[in-house]
Amino acid sequence: MTTALFRDDTITRARMQTIIAAHPRAAIFEGCTFDHGDFSRLDMDGFQFNQCSVTGANWLAASLEETRWLKCRGGQCDFSSALLSDARFSHCDLNNSHWRRATLSSVQFHDCKLTGAHLQEVTGWALEFRDCLLVSADLRGLSFRKADLQGMDFSDAELSGCDFRDAVFTGGSLRNAQTRLTRFEGADLRGTDISGLNVMDAKLFKKAVISQQQAAAALAAFGLIVA
Repeated sequence: MTTALFRDDTITRARMQTIIAAHPRAAIFEGCTFDHGDFSRLDMDGFQFNQCSVTGANWLAASLEETRWLKCRGGQCDFSSALLSDARFSHCDLNNSHWRRATLSSVQFHDCKLTGAHLQEVTGWALEFRDCLLVSADLRGLSFRKADLQGMDFSDAELSGCDFRDAVFTGGSLRNAQTRLTRFEGADLRGTDISGLNVMDAKLFKKAVISQQQAAAALAAFGLIVA
């Protein structure tokens, strides 16, 4: 089937339904506007979104598997309960977006801004983040076990109940993150800012690796002087 290209259009729900019927899995949107549109429960598997505006758009329970999102911007957009397996998000600005109960198996987020995003209760495996801002995001219960976390900024994020066992941090920050019942056993934390974390809780940080400088800072936070 020939791929259909839509450029610089404003896409409404009715328009999207027409596109889906005529071009299943074969539509590309470039510079289009989806702001505050309702696309909930529609089947848009395989579609591509390049430099589109999706501010406040509703993708609730939509099927968006194998979609591609490049340089899209859209604060407050809602992907709750959406099916997003094998989707790719690159260089997107999705601050304060909602992803609760979304299916994110094999989803990749590369160089994305997700400040204040809500990712509670998401499901899936092989979820990959790289060079992303997750400042003040709510990631409660998310698993990053054995992940390679490069350039990830989790500053002030809600990480309670997350699993970072055997993860490797390269750059980025965990500064002042909320880590109640978060697991860091075997994690390599030497390459990240851990200011404000209670790494002295042996139950959560068993066999985790930190640098001498990080250890000194952690002890100083408890009033101890390393001489």
